[in-house]
Amino acid sequence: MKKVTLLIVTLLAVLGLTGGTVRLSNHATTAQAKTTKTTKTPSWKQSSESKPYPNLKKHKHAFIKVSIAKQRVYIMASKKKVLYTMKCSTGKKSSPTPKGTFHIQNRGKSFYNASSREGARYWTSFKDWGVYLFHTVPTNAKGKYVVSEAKKLGKRASHGCVRLSVADAHWIYTHVPAKIKVVIH
Repeated sequence: MKKVTLLIVTLLAVLGLTGGTVRLSNHATTAQAKTTKTTKTPSWKQSSESKPYPNLKKHKHAFIKVSIAKQRVYIMASKKKVLYTMKCSTGKKSSPTPKGTFHIQNRGKSFYNASSREGARYWTSFKDWGVYLFHTVPTNAKGKYVVSEAKKLGKRASHGCVRLSVADAHWIYTHVPAKIKVVIH
C-alpha cells in the first residue's frame, strides 16, 4: 500500500498537480516533492490592466478610441476621461488600419481567412460589416493561437484589424454594445 501511495504522490508531483510540496500523511515516513515548473499565463491572454473592466451601462456617452501611434485602445467615458486602456496591434504600414469615426456593427466567435492563413476569436466589426475588426491575437487553421504573432502585441502587425489580448477581445465582444462610436487616429 505504501508503494502504491508513494507512486501516486510521485506521479502527481511530476505532473505538477499538487501545487508544490507533497506530504504523505498517516505513514511513518514523509516524502516531499517540489514542482519546479511554474506556468504563467502569457500577457497576450490576459487583460491589459489589473483593474476590472468598466461597466458601460454607467457611462451613457462611452466610446472607443484607438491610437495607432501608441498602439492602444482606450475605453472612454468622455473626450478626456479614460476608463480602461488596452494594448493592441493595428495594421502594418502595407495594410493600415483605417482612420476615422466608425460604429460597432456585427460580431462573431471566430473566423479563419484562408488567403492570409490567419484567423482569430471574439471578433467585433467596426467597419464594412466584418472586414475591419477588433479581435484576439491570430489563430491558425486549427484554431490554435499563433504565439509568434501574439508576441507582437503592442506593435503594428495586422492586416488592418485591431488585435487585442484574448481577455480584452472577449470583453469587447461580450460587453460593448452595437452602434457605440469608434474613433481611430
